[in-house]
Amino acid sequence: MARKKRIIEETVLPTEQPKENIAYQDAFQSNVNRRIEDASRQFEGKGKNLLYALAAIAVLAILIGIFYTWNRRSGSTALTALGKAIETSQAQVSESPLPAGATAKSFKTEKERAEAAISEFREVTKYGGDVGEKAKYFIAVNRLQLDRAAGIQELDALSKSSGEIGTMAKFALAQAKAGDGKNDEAIALYNDLAKLDNPIVAKDTINFELAKLYDAQGKKQEAADLYYKIAKAGSQAKDLDGNAVPLTQTAREARQKLAAISPDRASEIPEGDAPAQYNF
Repeated sequence: MARKKRIIEETVLPTEQPKENIAYQDAFQSNVNRRIEDASRQFEGKGKNLLYALAAIAVLAILIGIFYTWNRRSGSTALTALGKAIETSQAQVSESPLPAGATAKSFKTEKERAEAAISEFREVTKYGGDVGEKAKYFIAVNRLQLDRAAGIQELDALSKSSGEIGTMAKFALAQAKAGDGKNDEAIALYNDLAKLDNPIVAKDTINFELAKLYDAQGKKQEAADLYYKIAKAGSQAKDLDGNAVPLTQTAREARQKLAAISPDRASEIPEGDAPAQYNF
């Protein structure tokens, strides 16, 4: 089961033509979506690498998407400790030693890296507050690598909380459930997320994951409706200056999947140019 994680809600602004539902997104948002999509595609069909996918999403979504918000809310010492723990959770895994003079961390196995990361995140929880809660989320994600059942249990507990961590934990839990073949449970979680007015996880991301599960269950109409909604919105997206933007990878893949289910509906949506590249 694919595990794509694409974060950051696309900004929608009012338009002078109320009959047209045009979405607006700036270069920063597009770049965040692109980087998340690129990372998540690497884990397509690799169930045993769920931790990689979830950890990549955690870093991309949190550090890139809402890091500055966290920085305003939390003490610098706590954030520094959290940042170091996150670096450990993303350290290189290789049996080959690092080059002489290298300062980056490296681990021989994913298990060793997860154990080291959990140890550091536990220290961060001592700060309490928002940073402590975020550390608990990262602990649960890394726990999946060591004890899947325990990691899922921790994510389930966190998913019942409100705010950013509750949303991220519920999304990670849905991914884990889908990875275990528990599609009905995953669908229920995604539907809960889809009902949120302003989720951290982008609506397109949630709907795309939901559509894949419907497709897998043979519910082609439900899947097609969601794929069409994503692709259509992507084809109408504009930047803050009102210029058309290329389809995001999410919208592009939604159109491709729609073409396999309903070619006629897919033909209504232009394929768009190659995704734009942004730097920041």
